Amino acid sequence: MLVGYSTGDDAAVYRLTDELALVETVDIFTPVVDDPYDFGRIAAANALSDVYAMGARPISALSFVGWPVATLGTEPLGQLIEGACATCAEAGIDIVGGHSITDDEPKFGLFVTGLVHPDRVARNVGALEGDVLVLTKPLGIGVLTTAIKRGQLDETTARLAVETMARLNRAACEAMVSVGVSAATDVTGFGLLGHLAGMLRKPGLGARVWSRDVPLLPRALELAEANVCPGGSKRNLKWAERRVVFDAAVPPALRLLLADAQTSGGLLMAVPRGKSDVLLDALASREVEPRAVIGEVVPDAEATLHIDA
Repeated sequence: MLVGYSTGDDAAVYRLTDELALVETVDIFTPVVDDPYDFGRIAAANALSDVYAMGARPISALSFVGWPVATLGTEPLGQLIEGACATCAEAGIDIVGGHSITDDEPKFGLFVTGLVHPDRVARNVGALEGDVLVLTKPLGIGVLTTAIKRGQLDETTARLAVETMARLNRAACEAMVSVGVSAATDVTGFGLLGHLAGMLRKPGLGARVWSRDVPLLPRALELAEANVCPGGSKRNLKWAERRVVFDAAVPPALRLLLADAQTSGGLLMAVPRGKSDVLLDALASREVEPRAVIGEVVPDAEATLHIDA
């Protein structure tokens, strides 16, 4: 076992041979949007993201679904599976089986298997002093999906939120693997601050984040200012404040977005400074947007995250 649960990494990795390792992950959640086809797409992209975050290539998936057949019927369930299959096809794999149960609330997700060379596993630990931090999707999904549920988001922005969540991290992974990074993870339920803190496990390391350079989804800041925000994001911020120092000029709404719980977020990579331009070029050649340089890893005895305005 090369990677287990001890570091809270994105997936488990088991060595099969000197040149081949198995990557395994599972992710299941309740709907973040009403449309079942989009829910399937998003859930599949979210599960696949954990394999991409390890620098691996997915090869197959199993599905799990809990469904209230008596109240919703089977037609939307078929649409959900269709959406998940479409995203898996985009990733070059099939859903080859699975399990279903009757449940009072819809739940869906995938168990994904991938392959990687044992020496090329991208871990969420291993960031080094001087590394540059690069993020490949904008923040604000938690805020926008909350606004969707409350009927407070316009159709255009809602569609952008859906497409952002449904977009695979495949191209970002390919760029990352081609260049080589010190550490990587995908930004999901613990928000940017939580996942960044998890990358800084080596003693004596902290990080500096330039909040002005962190990409945000349209209307995310406006909605956060209006307190349209999931409870999980507020809990993330409360937890993060124990090891985060905010510049006084960073407004409360932006602080909340830095802790916003994401669904199917982007990859967060720590790359040696000498490779950062090469990584950005590799991302650009694969049309990954955004590809934002948002900070750097710095020496810090207290492992503090310093958030500059």
